[in-house]
Amino acid sequence: MRSIQRTLLWWLAAGLAVGIAVATALIYGQARQEANALFDYQMKQLAAALPSQFSAPVAPPFDSGSPTGADLLHADEDVVIHIWDGSGRSLYLSHSHPALPPQAELGFSNAQTNSGEWRIYSVQLGPAVVQIAQPMSARRTLAAHMALRTVAPLLLLLPLLGWLVWLAVGRGLRPLREIASEVSARDANTLAPLSVRNMPVEIAPLSDALNQLLGRLAHAIDTQRAFVADAAHALRTPLAALQLQAQLVERAENAEARQDAVGQLRQGLERLTHLVAQLLTLARQEPGAVPPPHEPIDLRELAVGVVADMSQAAINRDIDLGLDDKAGSQATVRGDADALRILLTNLVDNALQYIPRGGRIDVRVSETAAGVELAVIDNGPGISAAERERVFDRFYRVPDAPTGGSGLGLAIVAEIAQSHGARVFLEDAAPGLCVRVVFPVTA
Repeated sequence: MRSIQRTLLWWLAAGLAVGIAVATALIYGQARQEANALFDYQMKQLAAALPSQFSAPVAPPFDSGSPTGADLLHADEDVVIHIWDGSGRSLYLSHSHPALPPQAELGFSNAQTNSGEWRIYSVQLGPAVVQIAQPMSARRTLAAHMALRTVAPLLLLLPLLGWLVWLAVGRGLRPLREIASEVSARDANTLAPLSVRNMPVEIAPLSDALNQLLGRLAHAIDTQRAFVADAAHALRTPLAALQLQAQLVERAENAEARQDAVGQLRQGLERLTHLVAQLLTLARQEPGAVPPPHEPIDLRELAVGVVADMSQAAINRDIDLGLDDKAGSQATVRGDADALRILLTNLVDNALQYIPRGGRIDVRVSETAAGVELAVIDNGPGISAAERERVFDRFYRVPDAPTGGSGLGLAIVAEIAQSHGARVFLEDAAPGLCVRVVFPVTA
């Protein structure tokens, strides 16, 4: 596992080392320039300080052993002085090595010899020519010493700088360790937001994202707990009724009573099966559940299929169920076909349960400026304006609702619509109820 602290320390150490190396190179280059300028100036001064006898028209051979020559032309082993007259006769040579070029180029020049590169300054003093040479290695050595003396304090402070960097990085990463400790100390039931007091700007997005995640987890857990409680409450009554109906079957005294009890038991099983199916559908539509991929769906074609499936149930109740196909439009939405089929089936089934025999139910699909609209219109008793907000709550039923329902139909419709970004409206149909589901426009 990679350590952020170790990575930062390595990068900072590498950057510091590279910075010192670059600074050393720059200081060395500047020192070489200064050393070259200084030594060139000294070579000029040395040439200017030579005895005036070399400027005479006829100069005797220079005696390097004379006291005057030894004093004026004294040079260390790094400097070579060569003097010759106009005829090319050597008058003075301080060192026999290295062998300098026999032809002097007036001014400064560089020459390559067997012992390396030399810097040469040549000047003519009357009939004599003076050549002063110095090895470039001496200049480089001096420049290196100057650069080293400048960088040496930085090298001595390097351990202190490393300790300060280590301390600063550790202090900067302390909030991460605090968040990790706070998260590790929690259990599955502790989903309160993390403390963000005095949180650095760089770590604030992480803490905010964790708090948002904890909020979503808390909401999902609360929703699941509420769903489990509602499901337990909803299943308790049908299961108790099944138990009583099974006892009635056992206690039946004759075949007719037993057949009647078995029929009631079958109806109870059908209601329980329907309730469990609705609960499973509601669980799949819970916020946070993994939604199926949304695909383009022809909503009119889906409505045709649902109307065909529910036709027999409508015929059994003497209800006119049909599809309003005046426009004949093919409205396309993006969604889950199974979920949308359940949505429309619940709307039609609710209408079949509430309107009296001989009523009418119209299913309409149309395209509007707001989007694609799916409407189920009936001529039943409708829902009062005061009850229209509560009918979307789970297990809530209006006071005059017929028996056999579970109060989950419109709750499932609301959940499916929300997962598809749609809105549900309950309106008067004068008489009856109009349920409109408006889907957003498909790009």
